[in-house]
Amino acid sequence: MDVFGYLTPYALEWLNLLVRWLHIITGIAWIGASFYFVWLDNTIRPPAPGSELAKKGVSGELWAVHGGGFYNPQKYLVAPAELPKELHWFKWEAYSTWLSGFALLFIVYYFNAQAMMVDRSVADLSSWQAVGIGLGSLVLGWIVYDLLCRSPLGKRDLPLGVLIFLFLLVSSWVLTHLLSGRAAYLHVGAMIGTMMVANVAMVIIPGQRKMVNAMLAGQKPDPAYGIRAKQRSVHNNYFTLPVLFIMISNHYAMTYRHEHAWAVLGVIMLAGVLIRHFFNLRHKGRIAWKYPAAGVALLLGLAVALAPKAPAQGAAQGDAKAQFATVSTIMAQRCVACHAQQPTQPGFAAAPAGVMLHTPELIHQNAARIYQQTVQTKAMPLANLTNMTDAERAQIAAWFEAGAKTGND
Repeated sequence: MDVFGYLTPYALEWLNLLVRWLHIITGIAWIGASFYFVWLDNTIRPPAPGSELAKKGVSGELWAVHGGGFYNPQKYLVAPAELPKELHWFKWEAYSTWLSGFALLFIVYYFNAQAMMVDRSVADLSSWQAVGIGLGSLVLGWIVYDLLCRSPLGKRDLPLGVLIFLFLLVSSWVLTHLLSGRAAYLHVGAMIGTMMVANVAMVIIPGQRKMVNAMLAGQKPDPAYGIRAKQRSVHNNYFTLPVLFIMISNHYAMTYRHEHAWAVLGVIMLAGVLIRHFFNLRHKGRIAWKYPAAGVALLLGLAVALAPKAPAQGAAQGDAKAQFATVSTIMAQRCVACHAQQPTQPGFAAAPAGVMLHTPELIHQNAARIYQQTVQTKAMPLANLTNMTDAERAQIAAWFEAGAKTGND
C-alpha cells in the first residue's frame, strides 16, 4: 500500500474528530440561542398601559441578573421607531452548525458508504445510490415541510405540527427500508437539521431584512414577516430534542437495529417534543406535568418493549475449549478486520470504540460486549460487511450463555 493510501484513514479520523468537535461547539451556540429566545418570548411581561415603554411600542420586557450584572431586554411588537447603529443578527450559529454537520456526513458516511450506509439485508445498493438517497432526503424534506407551512394548514399550529410529525415518521420508515439503520437515523436528523437551518436562511433572516429595509425606507414594517419568522423559530425549538437524540443515536444499536426502528425513533421524537412543550409552557407560568409524565411513560414503555429476551434456561454447556475455538474462528473471520490494533478494513484507522479482538485474552475480556453487539442487537459486524451468519451468532450466544469460557478456565 502506498503512503497516501495508508495514511488516508488516519487523516479522515483526525478530520472526523475536528469537524465533530466544531459541530458540537456551534450546535451548543445555536441551541443555546434558540432556547434562550423562546424562554425570553415566553417570560417577558407587557409594560403598564400608558407607560413610556408602551408608548415606545415595547410589547414586553424582562429584568434579569447574570454574572454579576443586571440586564433589561425589551421586545418591540413590530420594530422600534428608530433603528440602532449596531444590530446583531443571530444566524451564523445556525449556518456553522449545519455546514459542520454536512461536512461530517461526508467524512463519516459518504466517504465510506458501503460500510456506513449500505446494509444488504435491507437493500442492495451501490455507494452512489446510498449517497443519492441521503442527499435527496435532505432536499425533499425541506420542500415538503416548507409547502406544509405555506399551505392553509400553516395557520393552524396543532394540525400542522401533527402533519409534520407524520411526515417525519413516514420518512423514517422509508429510510430504514433503504439504508442501514444507523445511516437512516442520521439522515432523519440531517433532514430535520436542514429544515431548521433553511428556516433561518430562507424565512427568518429574509423576513427580518425586509422589516429593516422598510424602516430604512421610512415605511412601516409588515408584521406578517415577524409572525412567520416566529412560527418557524418555534418549530426549530421543538425540533431540537429529537435532533439531539439522533446525534447520539449511533451509540445505541438497540434503537436503530430494531426491526421497527422507524417506530422506535417516532416514539423517542414524540417524547422529546412533549418534554420540550412542558418547558415552553413553564416559561409562560403554566405547570403542566402531564406532558413530561407522558414523555417519560413513552420512554419507559419503549425501554420495556426493546428489552432483550433472557437466555434460555439450561443453555448447553458443551466443551469449553471447543466452544471458544469456534468463537475465536468467527472473530477472526468476521470481526478482526476492524477490531484489531491495525485494522485492515478500508476506511478504519483504529478499532471502533477501541474494542480489539485479535487475541484470546481480548475476546474473553470483551465477551459481554460481543454478545450484546452480535447477538442481542445484531449491530455488528457493521452493516454485516463480513456476512456473519445466524448460525455463527447462535454459536456466540451458546458460548456466552454457557459462561463465556476460554477453554483454559
